[in-house]
Amino acid sequence: MSDLFTPLSLRGTEIPNRVMVSPMCQYSCQPVGLATEWHRVHLGSRAVGGAGIVMSEAAAVEPRGRISPNDLGIWSRAHADALAPITGFVRSQGSVPAIQLAHAGRKASTYPPADGYGPVHGDDGWTPVGPTDEPWPHDEPLATEALDQAGIEGVIDAFREAAEFALEAGFEIAEVHGAHGYLLHEFYSPVTNAREDDYGGDFGGRTRLVREVTAAVREVWPDEKPVFVRLSATDWLPDRESWTVDDTVRLAGDLAEIGADLIDVSAGGVHPDQGLPDTGPHYQTPLAEAVREANDVAVGAVGKITTPEGADEVIRNGRADLAIVGREHLRDPYFTLHAADALGRMDDARVPVQYRRGF
Repeated sequence: MSDLFTPLSLRGTEIPNRVMVSPMCQYSCQPVGLATEWHRVHLGSRAVGGAGIVMSEAAAVEPRGRISPNDLGIWSRAHADALAPITGFVRSQGSVPAIQLAHAGRKASTYPPADGYGPVHGDDGWTPVGPTDEPWPHDEPLATEALDQAGIEGVIDAFREAAEFALEAGFEIAEVHGAHGYLLHEFYSPVTNAREDDYGGDFGGRTRLVREVTAAVREVWPDEKPVFVRLSATDWLPDRESWTVDDTVRLAGDLAEIGADLIDVSAGGVHPDQGLPDTGPHYQTPLAEAVREANDVAVGAVGKITTPEGADEVIRNGRADLAIVGREHLRDPYFTLHAADALGRMDDARVPVQYRRGF
């Protein structure tokens, strides 16, 4: 029986345990899109803390794909060079460095949360793009451009090139961000995609872009290294035509055939009218469980996994293959080491020699 400290092998990559640091935006890049000392310490600390996978925040594949002006980017060699020392350190601590490749779509050009989340108008902002010209419904929405065929091809190329830069930077796992109401989710959800061309209409048309992006990333990512895809398993909009868990189960199978090695199962984000359920501990884990039960593909569960026992339960009971821990890693960079202690698995923990007196 697997548990939180059982290694996980995906292709030729061995992950030393089942804890992954969830991608979490830091809104700390200056100048445009370049990683800083903050990112080196932030991500490096979680590697020192023993996490099996340390994943970067969403890294925009082109400038207009940023959520905010302060977001991380991966669209040039300069971005790869800024990230390379971070991946080297993460790897030196025994963790697997991973990157989330992202495009914010119509949710782009917004202020960081600390500055109010609102749209950035004027010279500091830019024009978002989406499946249609319908903007994200801010109080003062930004004009949004509908992607034409050339624009769609440009997005696919941007993901492919970003994966190549990520590889140069030393990342071992690439995750395609297809969740939370960002561009790829906007295309596959009927809430936001009213197109009538090959990228709209039925399930096959609406999911075409996320499938083509995943295929493009897989094309340039080495065979021995895994590709993940994060999906929103539901739009949390039951009173209208929207994306459902059944849709996600179907798409996960399609992505696995393309070469996705793990489906990172999250939810929501496509529209502010979403109605969340009671968001208690592990509220999204049943979504991951549904995907895992129906498909021959590894699955990660995320969402209010905050305790060692809870993370272990997700793995031990076969509900997911990875416990993806976000905000608890902000509170405790050494979550995995503390989990090993709490679960009696210190023999399987990677405590740096400098810190052994503390454990």
